[in-house]
Amino acid sequence: MQVTGITETPRATWVVPLLFIATIFLSASLLFFVQPLFAKIVLPQIGGSPAVWTTAMLFFQTMLIGGYLYAHLLTRHLHVRAQVWVHLALWGVALSCLPLAVPDGWTFDATGNAAWQTLMLFAAGVGLPFLALSANAPLIQFWYGRSGGPSAHDPYFLYGASNLGSLAALLGFPLVAEPLFGASGIGLGWAAGFIALGAFLLMSGYSASGAAAPSAHRMQATAATAPGWGRIAHWAFLAFIPSSLMLAVTSKISLDLGSFPLIWVVPLALYLLTFVLSFSNRRLLPDTAFRVVTAGVLGLMLLSFVGLLGKTLSWTAAGGLVAGFFVVTLFAHRKLYEARPDAAHLTTFYLTMSVGGALGGLFNSIIAPVVFDSLLEGTVTAILAILLLLKLEGRIATIPRALGRGGMIGAAGAIPALASIVLVQPANWTATVLFLALGAAICAKYLWRDLVACYGAALVLFLVAVWQFPDTALLRDRSFFGTHVVTEDENGLRVYGNGTTAHGAQRVSDDAADRPAPLFYYHRNGPMAQVMTSPEGRAARSVGIVGLGVGSLACYARPGQDWQFYEIDALVDTVARSPEYYRFLSACTPDAPTHLGDARVVLAAQSDMRYDILVIDAYSSDSVPVHLTTREALELYMNRLTPGGILVFHISNRYYAIERPLGRAAAELGLVGRLQDYKGNESVDPGDTASTVVTLTRSMSELGTLADDPRWGPLKNDGGRVWTDDFANLLSIMK
Repeated sequence: MQVTGITETPRATWVVPLLFIATIFLSASLLFFVQPLFAKIVLPQIGGSPAVWTTAMLFFQTMLIGGYLYAHLLTRHLHVRAQVWVHLALWGVALSCLPLAVPDGWTFDATGNAAWQTLMLFAAGVGLPFLALSANAPLIQFWYGRSGGPSAHDPYFLYGASNLGSLAALLGFPLVAEPLFGASGIGLGWAAGFIALGAFLLMSGYSASGAAAPSAHRMQATAATAPGWGRIAHWAFLAFIPSSLMLAVTSKISLDLGSFPLIWVVPLALYLLTFVLSFSNRRLLPDTAFRVVTAGVLGLMLLSFVGLLGKTLSWTAAGGLVAGFFVVTLFAHRKLYEARPDAAHLTTFYLTMSVGGALGGLFNSIIAPVVFDSLLEGTVTAILAILLLLKLEGRIATIPRALGRGGMIGAAGAIPALASIVLVQPANWTATVLFLALGAAICAKYLWRDLVACYGAALVLFLVAVWQFPDTALLRDRSFFGTHVVTEDENGLRVYGNGTTAHGAQRVSDDAADRPAPLFYYHRNGPMAQVMTSPEGRAARSVGIVGLGVGSLACYARPGQDWQFYEIDALVDTVARSPEYYRFLSACTPDAPTHLGDARVVLAAQSDMRYDILVIDAYSSDSVPVHLTTREALELYMNRLTPGGILVFHISNRYYAIERPLGRAAAELGLVGRLQDYKGNESVDPGDTASTVVTLTRSMSELGTLADDPRWGPLKNDGGRVWTDDFANLLSIMK
């Protein structure tokens, strides 16, 4: 990859590479700061659902492709000096978007398409700055290739500096910036950094535009060695696997252990770190040893994804899964670096990488929730990652034929297993596995010389095994917001869960009862029931419930009361209203409507709605919907209460002390708060579980009999900073 035609000038000293490193580091830092920053700025306006975050990530990945395409076209059709001035012009226009804010006059239409509105809001608010930033990584490297600096013929080392900047920003935002400053303060700092970037771009561009131009001989050689479609597809595949695997691991951990604070930071930080370690001429391990280690890690990850190492992850297993992801990603990115083209095709390379990464995001965020009824994308990606272990270079065009041949032989080898499934009813899982093992042995005998064909055969046999794998769940489905499973346990409870979080349960024996008994957090002995069955609860004429679950609270409704539910996930509402699973709504409040959408956004639009009791039950998983916990959110809730109304927060949580921000906001707003940390009694009744509940009223007298109940203590103010839509620090409330 040695390049001729560029000679080093006196400027090609340590100053030149240092300038380019500083420029690309600053640019990458700004790029990764702006993603969480703008999402934080707009969160109160568009709601805090996972769909909003997924849509935001889709926007950023799409814009990254746009930035890389812009850089590619710029370097292909303009001289370096013209590239510099065009890019500085784009930077100048992007200055009009500073400081970052929701565009004037923008309002959310609750009846419109939320995803489309979110995309348009991000495009209007941060589209131009993000486009300018996303183009810098390939563009600055291309300029360095024309600068005459040391190693100008191979500027890929700058990508390591870029990812160090990304890593610093990724960790710096949640660990430093967010705990110390509000969104407006961070935004001003970010704007100052963006302005300073203009000077760095100008100096870097000047260093490149003043160097000698490539020779005609080199330009002809470059055209002759342009990468073909097979090589481009190989780059995209090598970028797709780590991107998809990162999202799959994050989803798996979040599902099994809860949405622990900033849980996505660790996989993403390791993802960026692998670029730093891979995009250099240093080798961490010999190729053979690295391949063997990656093969073993992939096998363990696949077993974990399919549940053969346990139905749910422990913290140790989660750490092992993340470590395995790091090894596989490091291996993939090392192969990507080794497959890099001549510096003249650098922008094509990075454009392809961005497309591959975006395809990973598209597969995990958009396609998988529609195609799969459970979290299968990790399994699929791990299976595809096995191809990384095979030496595909030089035979890309023959791979489809080899896979087809192997698939047909694999199908033939699966015939005995398929016959046993059809002829033996009910099908015997042990017999199926034995027949599949026999089929695998036969396939290996005929295909062992062609590993790609072996892979195709193994894939067919694996799909047959998955198809026949026994599943005892009554319901297994998936929406845009997560996976949903209904099972019956050994205690005679029909449990509705998402990962390790149970969203409600009903006794199977209550299928024939007039009114099913509420269980778990809503058990008759718990604090939620105490509020609903108190004289104030029985006298309430209107009740609002934010967070439907299986509708357990509905069976505390009394004749004449008006109940309304708020739920973001339509599938949750469908399950709760299906009597074959749960009868709380159908038996106790059959006419109560469910308002679908983010509760804060929907409540803000219902200016005429007032409740005697308003329950915020959005904390029963292990995440904290920050925008539902700020001072502005509490002001909205209190505005939706009648005089004398009671605001109830169900804040059961394994990782966060949510009473802290509630206590701070209550003190600032002059509200009276009471707290009960109920321990439950599962040894006597498996449906009587622990729960933590807070009540807020305008005065103590409005609590009525609950004011003197010794089970309820005062909600204390720890003196910390009040959470607002501008400032919230999750780390400060970790238990």
